[in-house]
Amino acid sequence: MKSTAARAWTWARLGVLALLWGSTFLWIKVALTALTPVQVTLARCVLGAAVLLALCLLGGHRLPRGRTLWRHILVAAFFCNALPFAMFSLGETTVDSGLAGVLNATTPLWSVLIGLTAGTERALRPVRAAGLLLGFAGTVLIFAPWAQTGHAGWGVAAIAAAAASYAVGFAYMSRHLVGTGIPTVSLSAAQLAAAAGLTALTLPAGGLSAVHLSSEPLLAALVLGVFATGITFHVTYRIIAAEGATNAATVGYLLPVVSVLLGAVVLGEAIGARIVAGMAVVLVGVGMTRRQPPRGTGSGSYGPAPRSDSVPSPSDSARDGVSPVATRPGLG
Repeated sequence: MKSTAARAWTWARLGVLALLWGSTFLWIKVALTALTPVQVTLARCVLGAAVLLALCLLGGHRLPRGRTLWRHILVAAFFCNALPFAMFSLGETTVDSGLAGVLNATTPLWSVLIGLTAGTERALRPVRAAGLLLGFAGTVLIFAPWAQTGHAGWGVAAIAAAAASYAVGFAYMSRHLVGTGIPTVSLSAAQLAAAAGLTALTLPAGGLSAVHLSSEPLLAALVLGVFATGITFHVTYRIIAAEGATNAATVGYLLPVVSVLLGAVVLGEAIGARIVAGMAVVLVGVGMTRRQPPRGTGSGSYGPAPRSDSVPSPSDSARDGVSPVATRPGLG
């Protein structure tokens, strides 16, 4: 049993992480006032990678080696970083930051669907199947295709695609990168560096525009890259390695609340009854898909997480047919 102090520290760390994750969408929105979506994506990848590479250097860690491993890192960087980062930046040109955070919470729902399609997810228990349907019903309520027109509709679709991309990336990471024994700081640094390289290839598509930064978008870009991308990406791996998938997934339930509140308080974004209802439905649906069966039913539960700085193996952390990395909420 954890002591009261240990539990308090765990929840404090999760709270800080939720604030960092949830604020991602606010920083993107502010940075977009002076930068194009491609520039925002490249800035957060470069700054995040620089922070993690510095941590590697200070900790005496080397980057992963081997062509096969780097091929896997490139694929993971595309689906887990470069593509969703770009889709979020593109989507937020027409979508409020709060709504972006709500849609980001659908990542676990996409993970279940992908797991069923790929055969890595067992047949769904009724409660999880109901949660999946409920979650997508909430997404449809938020999306409101009957009310979407023009660019706003495409923005929502782009953010939904980002959430689905996270699910694909996490599933790939769980299969090819989890359990390698490589320090998490090395893996996260390599992945963000690869994402920066991939994003740089897209500069001709809107990334070469002149930049005239004022203090607010500059600060937003710095916070987005250093804290909401670099530090958060690494801390997430550490929580999964040290405390298992359940604690890491708990943060995801707080992200929509954080993003909506920050958008309303800082940017003055409206919070309509439909958005609030859709957010509640999505969170209930995600919670149902994450619900574990009672012990002794044969489906297993999450066991103790390994106490190391490397990402846990699937057998240590995912006993319900889906790996911890594949089921955690998106990073934003």
